[in-house]
Amino acid sequence: MTFIKMCGLRDEAVVDHAIALGVDAVGFVFADSPRRVSAEQAVRLRSRVPAATIAVGVYVRMPLDEVVATARAANLDHVQVHDLRSADDVRVLHEAGLTVIRAVNTTGVETASAEAPSEDFGADLLLVDGAVAGAGVSWDWQDRSSLPSGRWILAGGLTPDNVARAVTTSGAWGVDVSSGIESRRGVKDPALMTAFAEAVRHAPRAGSASDGI
Repeated sequence: MTFIKMCGLRDEAVVDHAIALGVDAVGFVFADSPRRVSAEQAVRLRSRVPAATIAVGVYVRMPLDEVVATARAANLDHVQVHDLRSADDVRVLHEAGLTVIRAVNTTGVETASAEAPSEDFGADLLLVDGAVAGAGVSWDWQDRSSLPSGRWILAGGLTPDNVARAVTTSGAWGVDVSSGIESRRGVKDPALMTAFAEAVRHAPRAGSASDGI
């Protein structure tokens, strides 16, 4: 089964619905965004996430010490960081006991390791987003020659209508969605969440999410 992460969740009912759908991971955004939550909100949301589901803090333009402090305050042990600069950054996060998802925009894919993305900078997993992080804009995931191999997560402009084709075409191990399951910016739509999960699960098998990150 393809790994599914639903990101930008901000209220208990939405978290509960994502868990009921059996998604593999949920994301809480600490960056400047309509989907932003405080550490206090994240604690409440995190308490509703069972051990079998990965809870991820999402960060952009935040000092590493603040990333670590916020993750600890919210009881998170997985972080997705969009502006990691070096292996030293990843080492700092690892030393704090965090699992690291390195997020890159499509303009930075060529700088990532195409053969072993999980080893790039020493991060645990690679996520490839559109040209602007979190903008919900699709990009050319049809050209496999420019994409990583192995385990990586596809993000950017995914919706219930295009995600099955995206999974099949790109060969991505996992998918990450936020704006594509919203009725308006920052507001998740349970019906779209359900449709997205069903579309992914009916797509031809792209990999196995059984081992998690």
